[in-house]
Amino acid sequence: MVSRVLGLGRDMLVTAVFGLGPWASAFYAAFTLPNLFRRLLGEGALTAALVPTLHEELKARERAGAFALVNQVASWLLVVTGAIVVLAMAGFRQTEWLAGAARAGGWEADTVQRFLQAADLAVLLFPYLVFVCLAAAFSAALQTLQRFLEPALSPIWLNLSMIGLLGGAVYAGWSPTAEGRMQWLCAGVLLGGFLQMLVPAMALRREGWQPRFDLSLGAALRQIGRLMGPTIFGSAIYLINMAVSRLIGLSLSDSAVTVLNLATRLMELPIGVFAVAISTVVFPLIAKYAAAGDGAGLATAYRKGMRLILVINVPAAVGLVVLAVPIIRLLFERGAFVAADTAEMQPVLAVYGAGLPVFAFVNLVLRAFYAQKDTVTPVRAALLSFGVNLFLSIVLMGPWGTVGLAVAGNVAIVVQAWYLQRALASKHDGLRFHHLARDLVKVILASVIMGIVVAVSWWGWLRTVGASRATDAVALLVLIAVGVTVYIALMWALKIEGREDVAAIIAKARNRRSGGAQT
Repeated sequence: MVSRVLGLGRDMLVTAVFGLGPWASAFYAAFTLPNLFRRLLGEGALTAALVPTLHEELKARERAGAFALVNQVASWLLVVTGAIVVLAMAGFRQTEWLAGAARAGGWEADTVQRFLQAADLAVLLFPYLVFVCLAAAFSAALQTLQRFLEPALSPIWLNLSMIGLLGGAVYAGWSPTAEGRMQWLCAGVLLGGFLQMLVPAMALRREGWQPRFDLSLGAALRQIGRLMGPTIFGSAIYLINMAVSRLIGLSLSDSAVTVLNLATRLMELPIGVFAVAISTVVFPLIAKYAAAGDGAGLATAYRKGMRLILVINVPAAVGLVVLAVPIIRLLFERGAFVAADTAEMQPVLAVYGAGLPVFAFVNLVLRAFYAQKDTVTPVRAALLSFGVNLFLSIVLMGPWGTVGLAVAGNVAIVVQAWYLQRALASKHDGLRFHHLARDLVKVILASVIMGIVVAVSWWGWLRTVGASRATDAVALLVLIAVGVTVYIALMWALKIEGREDVAAIIAKARNRRSGGAQT
C-alpha cells in the first residue's frame, strides 16, 4: 500500500511539473522497457523459475545450496543485463538514424521530436535494468525464506528517490528548466534502482548469504534456464506489446502516453494493495503444494486467493468508474495539469477501471501455472493477447483516440484471462472456474448496488455542495465510506464466501492498532 501510494504521489508530482506535455510522455515511454523488466522478471519469469527451484535446493542441500544458487543466478544476471544495457544505450544514441527512419516513414515533425526525446531519456534510464533484475533475484530468495517485507517494500525506495530529486529540482531551485528537471527525475530512477537492489541484498545477508561471483552452470541453474526460456519468450511478447502501445501513443499525441500511464497507475493501486500482495503470499504456498504433488491443496489455496482478489477488486473497479472525475481532479489537477486534462483522462480511467478485476485475476492465475512449472501456456496466452491488442489498437485509435488504446488493452487482457483459465481448468477439477462463479455473481450484484448508491450520492453532492478540490476530498472520504459500508453489509446479506477472510484481515489490523496504542 505504501509503495503504491508513493508511486501515485510520484506521478502527481510529475504531472504537476510537466502536465500532459511532451516531456512527460517521453519519460513514460522511455521508462517502459526497464520498468517492464522489473514487472516481468520480478513478478514473472525469474521469480516463477527461481522460487520452486530454491524450495528444492532447501530440501536437498539446505541453505548452503540455496545461497550458492542465488550467487550463480545473480552473477549471470549481472553479465546478461549489463550486456543488454550497453547494447540498448548504444542503439538509442543513434538519434540521427532514428530521426531519418521516422521521416522516411512519413511521420510528422512533432511525432519525430517526441520519439527523439524518448530515445535520449532511454539512454539515461536503461542502467536501472541491472539493479532491478538483481533485486528480483534477491527478493525471490527472501520469499522462499518466508520473508515478504523487504520484497514488498522494494518500490518504496524508487518512489522516494524520484520524488526527492524531482522535488529538489523544482522546489529547492536545483534546475529552472524542464530539461534539467527531467534529468534530475532520471537520476532519481537510478538512485532508487540501486536502493531496490541494496535493501533485499542486505536482508539476505542477515539470513546468512555470502555474495560470490560464480558463473558455474550447476544442474539447478540449468533447470532455472529451462523454466525461464519459454517465459522469457512470453515476456518478450509482453514487452513488445507494451512498447507498441507506447509507440502508438507517442504517434497519436503529446498527451496519450501520459494519460494511459496515469490511468494505469490509478487502476494498479487496488491491484498493488491487494492482488499482488495476495498473489505474493499465495504463490510460495501453491508452489509448495505443486512440488509435493498435492493437487487438492493447490486448488484450495488458489481458490481462496482468487476469491479474495475478486471480493476486493470488483467493487474497487465500480468505484473507479463511478468516481473517476473527482479522483482525477483531486489527485492531478494542479500546476501544469488543467481541467481540460481531467476531461481527457476521465473516459480512459473508466475503461481501465472496468478491466481491473480481470488484470487482478490474471496476476494470480499466472502464478498457478508458474507453481506447476508450466511456462509454455502463459507464452501462448501472451501471444494471443499481443495479437488482439495490436489489431484493436490500430483499428480503434483512429475513431476513439486514446480511449481506443485503453479498450484494446482491456479486450486483450480479457482474452488472455479466458485462455489461461480454460487451460488451468484442464489440469485439475478443483481449479475450474465454476467453483467461484456463484460467489462472483453475488460479488457483482453487491458491487452494482453499491455503485448505484455511490453514483446517486455523488450526483446529489454536486447539486448541493458543488465541486472544488476541498469538497472533492470530503466527498471522496464520505462516499468511499458509504460504499464500503453498503458493500460489506451486502456481503453478509448475500453470504458471499470469503467474507470471513476480509473480517479476519480487519480484526487483525484493529488488534495491531490497539496493541500499538497500549504500548
